Amino acid sequence: MKLFSLPSASATGLLCAGLLLGLGALLPAQASDTEDETSKEWQEAPLQLPATPKPDNLIEFYRSASQLFAIDGSSISIAADNSIRYTLVATSGTGVKNISYEAIRCDSYIRKLYAFGRPDGSWSPSRRNEWDRISTNGTNLPQHVLYTDFFCEGNTIAGKVPLLLRRFEAARLRR
Repeated sequence: MKLFSLPSASATGLLCAGLLLGLGALLPAQASDTEDETSKEWQEAPLQLPATPKPDNLIEFYRSASQLFAIDGSSISIAADNSIRYTLVATSGTGVKNISYEAIRCDSYIRKLYAFGRPDGSWSPSRRNEWDRISTNGTNLPQHVLYTDFFCEGNTIAGKVPLLLRRFEAARLRR
């Protein structure tokens, strides 16, 4: 009595052919899933530079050993791509101001510098067109503070612009 037998070569061949056909039928579905994911990739919203910041609109939020950082409250916007765009004003101890228009993405802890403010009120586009990881030290520390204390909760935007502005006001009152 034979309890176990190996399938014949032709049966094994048919089984393999059937498996390959079944796997082949799955491939187009996987390719279309990948195409759907690609079409859902993040797209940067068009850039629209704001007006030059007015002193009355500046909200101080961070002081380093050598600079005071403020944000122009009227420039804060949430773009269609879910980046938060804003004008940053860094003032040195001697009163020299550096103005920049920037963005932060809460979903990926990155920032982008779009333009620098000129003394005549116009903007000079940044030569660098890349998103950079936010650092917790050095020159990016103000962006880290904006990310953690004002703009983002986890990987999402902390709320609409009025709520973001209230967060700045609440921080000012705590000082």
